[in-house]
Amino acid sequence: MPVRSRIRHAFLLILCTLLPLSLLAEPVDFELEGLDGKTYKLSDYRGKWVLVNYWATWCPPCREELPELEVFHANHKDKDAIVLGVAMERIKKERLQAFVDDQFLSYPILMMKPAASTELGRVPGLPTSYLINPEGELAARQVGPVTLEDLEAFLTSGSK
Repeated sequence: MPVRSRIRHAFLLILCTLLPLSLLAEPVDFELEGLDGKTYKLSDYRGKWVLVNYWATWCPPCREELPELEVFHANHKDKDAIVLGVAMERIKKERLQAFVDDQFLSYPILMMKPAASTELGRVPGLPTSYLINPEGELAARQVGPVTLEDLEAFLTSGSK
């Protein structure tokens, strides 16, 4: 089995293993300012899966996964899931906006100073993604890039 397939398989196993833990979890929440000036609360998205992706413009693996996150968001935003990107860096709004525009990102971009931990948990490296279930509970965490295929597979298995 190729390395990428083994990594994807391990990721899916970890996600599926973590999912049952969400049954015992308390709903999680945060409030952050968006690049658009609006305040975003995680709890505003109850009823949908939410992928919270911590990233930075200087991070090559983060930049690599952005197109896949954009496609996932576009495919699901009006149905069952959304992406919230959290730019975890010290950067001027104008520079971040230019980067987001260059990448054609349509999902909300929130801003946060670098931190080792967030309301959702530790961020040991970038990118780090947290998947929140429709009840607002933590379902999974992935340190490192995620793919569209991984997200679609998890949503299919997690929605059953």
